[in-house]
Amino acid sequence: MADNIEQLRQQIKEQGDAVRELKINKAAAEDVKEQVAALLSLKDKLRIATEGESPAKATSAKAVALKTPKGTKDYNDKEMSVRTKIFNTIVSVFEKHGAVTIDTPVFELKEILMSKYGEDSKLIYDLKDQGGESCSLRYDLTVPFTRYVAMNGIANIKRYHIAKVYRRDQPAMTKGRMREFFQCDYDIAGAYDPMIPDTECVRVAVEVLTKLDVGSFVVKVNHRKILDAIFEVSGVPEPKIRSISSAVDKLDKLPWADVRKEMTEEKGLDANVADRIGEYVQLKGGADLVEKLQAMPELMSSKKAQEGIADMALFLKFASIYGILNYVSFDMSLARGLDYYTGIIYEAVLVEENVRPTEAQPTATKGKEVKDGGAAIDESQVRVGSIAAGGRYDNLVGEFSAANHKKGKENNVPCVGISFGVERIFSIVWNKMQAQTIKPNRTAVYVISVKDGLLEERMRIAAELWDSDIPAEFAYKAKPRMQNQYNVCDSNVIPWAVIIGKDELEQGMVRIKSMLQKVETEKMGVLVKRSDMVAELKKRLEDTSF
Repeated sequence: MADNIEQLRQQIKEQGDAVRELKINKAAAEDVKEQVAALLSLKDKLRIATEGESPAKATSAKAVALKTPKGTKDYNDKEMSVRTKIFNTIVSVFEKHGAVTIDTPVFELKEILMSKYGEDSKLIYDLKDQGGESCSLRYDLTVPFTRYVAMNGIANIKRYHIAKVYRRDQPAMTKGRMREFFQCDYDIAGAYDPMIPDTECVRVAVEVLTKLDVGSFVVKVNHRKILDAIFEVSGVPEPKIRSISSAVDKLDKLPWADVRKEMTEEKGLDANVADRIGEYVQLKGGADLVEKLQAMPELMSSKKAQEGIADMALFLKFASIYGILNYVSFDMSLARGLDYYTGIIYEAVLVEENVRPTEAQPTATKGKEVKDGGAAIDESQVRVGSIAAGGRYDNLVGEFSAANHKKGKENNVPCVGISFGVERIFSIVWNKMQAQTIKPNRTAVYVISVKDGLLEERMRIAAELWDSDIPAEFAYKAKPRMQNQYNVCDSNVIPWAVIIGKDELEQGMVRIKSMLQKVETEKMGVLVKRSDMVAELKKRLEDTSF
């Protein structure tokens, strides 16, 4: 039996290799389908063969792989130090603008999430039914937020939420594209005058990205009503609008020729209609673009276009008042694939990432990561992509609350928001900080003993420092070696040390030594009175940046 199981495993491996080879070589779809079916059949046989195995036998047959699931990762102490600073920076901006925070469950009822994400709905993680409710892991924080607003009858709220979300995507780990990742959302719910909260959301994005020093960036802005009007006047059939919109959204990654090909050959759109769309979606600018669109009679014949362009004119005016106009680009190619957007949409990208390609991106054969049961993707060819995105979604709360209120009662709450991709931001910030010394903890003082250990006295000094709110540590050994104590200061970037020995104790003194700056005349530190130790350390810590 064991021999048969091992043989099946070997056959599955070989068959998987065969499927991947076919996909890499772009074999005919029927050939790929046939080989995938054979692979699935072998996997079914293995499942049936191993169902009778005891857990012990199954474990012994194959060693447990000590790894994180694909698309997830652990973070070490230095990485977490950087991430914490990123989160704190983002929260400080959110709270400066008056936002409060909430929390929602990591999984939602499946029916809450379905039909909200367009073509991306296939990326939702479904959970096994454990008690009569079909649930899924949350895909983002926006839909749970609107469910929360509808369920609690909230009329207005400015909230932020920082939490993990899950997507069954093909990960590119080095670029910050993962299956489990944090989002930081800032949303304003409530009925307000046009474009005021919308512009503030973009202002928040500019503040956050500037404070995090991610590099030069641009916030691309567009309007769903303008896009819908373009599709309408170009002659896109209603059932195809969302799929064509999804294709347009790829213009930041693919040249127009490739996007047009997808529209016509894959989506079945008439070539003339595609060409008319192309005349619009390749435009970008600022107030000049607003004037250009207003001078297009065909487009302005649409009420949606009139409303969308009026919104964009107002947005650009407010952006100028907020001092963020230089960061904004009115980009007609921005589409945002999510179904729930109804008004302005925006996306922040690094300037070096915002070069629209003129030819198809190359396919590399090295540095690749293998997809589940499929071909490989080359991480070196995957760009970091957007680092923040969002827009207006006026109908989502109403969709949730409609079934829970009396007929005819208006209970919709318009919303607008921005979401920051923390993993992508971390990838950028971390790469910039590699050359720097990263401090993994907040320890400001290390208590060091010379020769005799002096454990109890080190404990007393540490307790006194803790009582004075000074982060401090000492070696957990009765007689630690001097060099080992110094090494801890170096590895943890601890700026100050309190050094004690028998002579210092008898004199009622301690030595305070800088561990970051090597001062030739202070090799063993500066003598201070034991009673002045805390005051002296606080004075020195005020001038210490770490």
